[in-house]
Amino acid sequence: MDLAGEVAAMGSEVTGFAMGDRVYGMVYPPGGAQARYTLVRADMLAHVPSEVDLVQAGGLATAGLTAWQALAKAQVAAGQRVLIHAAAGGVGHVAVQIAKAHGAHVIGTARSEKHAFLRRLGADEVIDYTSQDFTRVIRDGVDVVLDPLGDDYGHRSLTLLSSGGAYVDVRQPNPGRPEVVAKARERDIRFTDVTVSPNAKDLVDLIALAARGQLRVAVQQTLPLSEVAKAHELSETGHVQGKIVLIP
Repeated sequence: MDLAGEVAAMGSEVTGFAMGDRVYGMVYPPGGAQARYTLVRADMLAHVPSEVDLVQAGGLATAGLTAWQALAKAQVAAGQRVLIHAAAGGVGHVAVQIAKAHGAHVIGTARSEKHAFLRRLGADEVIDYTSQDFTRVIRDGVDVVLDPLGDDYGHRSLTLLSSGGAYVDVRQPNPGRPEVVAKARERDIRFTDVTVSPNAKDLVDLIALAARGQLRVAVQQTLPLSEVAKAHELSETGHVQGKIVLIP
């Protein structure tokens, strides 16, 4: 879905863009971005400021919009305590930075070898989920949970939220969602789920954070487009730190 590059051709009714403009965004419904040229709707694109390179922009749209829209639904604000599961992943590491940009206190769960990485991104606390029960480590509760894992993580996360707190489910699909929804309702916790919705306004706001130096996509590896199969194999291991970007 993700893409970044220069405008090579435009429809006759497109406005706001010119030939050669640097742009980024999404192809949605999915399909077509893993190519030298692709066709995308203009309202799913935004300009890339000069401060942001195209490799960064190329890895930002889907993960970035998911994190941005999830935290917007949760109404994250300065001073809140935000728990982000899988914090070193594609969505998680962007969400850490967005939450920090909003002035939140950020707690992330990840393997111990990724803790230094998360602290560099601004995480205030990090928890090794392989050896620690996050519900026992976090003593003061949280205001917001962003959860791409679901199931048991959802049930346990609800115990940390007080009445009025927000739980955002970003796992798609999530078979355990109905039970978490019911439990959240019992505890007067705001439940919401997120399916990424590409739109130009959110893309503009997101890339502005990157231009100000408040957001950087962690690119674990760049590969030539000819090695797209290898890129998918790496992604499917589930241990990629940040993003893999294909370069034509």
